Amino acid sequence: MTTTLDRDAAVLAIALHAAFADGGKHEAEREEFRRIADMLSSDGDGPDARRVYQDVLLKHVSLEDAAAALAEPGEKHLAYELAVGVCDADGRMVDSEREYLDRLRGLLGLDRAEADEVEREAEQVVEMTEAAAPATVAATAAAIQAPAAVDEAAIDKSILNYSILNGALEILPQSWASMAVIPLQIKMVYEIGQRHGVALDRGHIKEFLATLGVGMTSQYIEQFGRKLIGGLFRAAAGRGVGRLGRTATGMAFSFATTYALGQVARRYYAGGRQMSTELLRSTFQETLGPAKQMQQEYLPQIEQKAQTLDMGQVMGMVRGGSATSL
Repeated sequence: MTTTLDRDAAVLAIALHAAFADGGKHEAEREEFRRIADMLSSDGDGPDARRVYQDVLLKHVSLEDAAAALAEPGEKHLAYELAVGVCDADGRMVDSEREYLDRLRGLLGLDRAEADEVEREAEQVVEMTEAAAPATVAATAAAIQAPAAVDEAAIDKSILNYSILNGALEILPQSWASMAVIPLQIKMVYEIGQRHGVALDRGHIKEFLATLGVGMTSQYIEQFGRKLIGGLFRAAAGRGVGRLGRTATGMAFSFATTYALGQVARRYYAGGRQMSTELLRSTFQETLGPAKQMQQEYLPQIEQKAQTLDMGQVMGMVRGGSATSL
């Protein structure tokens, strides 16, 4: 049994095939993709994400089916870009993912030079993710001395700055720009921990994000899925890269995710990391609602930031700068 796909559904199917390329079809991962599919489908526009998810999972839509549904060079390029981003989202690429990308490249008819360029851009983002927080923390430095008084106003300002920056990144038509959201969120959580006297490593932060339901791979698919719904994929595939899509306003969902993540992290580390997994998740969901309302208030700042963003500056900030510098 096969399913006829339109362009957006085909791209989303390619992303899901990429997510499963490492063979890690764990129940937690499946549940996360179900949540994303439900969320994307509830907007009433774009592909039926729930059906695409089910068709890929039940093998009703093959990678060949999805690739064959894409005709324009811009569409094929962005589909490959998305697939590379998903495979690299967890910071490592295993042999099965490498084989998947080679197969996809052949099905899309991309030449090696074009594919190499996409992969080099993705590697830059992996480097950014690795630079956002140390890989390990020595046992003697597992905790640093907490300051006598934590500057809550400074933390609030920092969370807001990161949220505006990530919202701006998401509404850019370049799909790779969204990939910078993840390392910036890692850096934000790392800084919040430091301000509360806790030295964190990259692995701990990734686990913290995954606990809240914003894991690396699923988060990237969610961000790109929002672009499909908002028409930004069509703008980029039509060679409108460098301009904001007309439907970009109101699409800065990374603002809300980043803001809620920052506020939960602040509460978690201020309280000595005593919150249970269930409480962390429920607190994140409770904070996410008001944060989505806030993003409308800050939409002018988000759009202004998107117009002036320099990706070189963003990468420099991840490697050691501050959100207040942009």
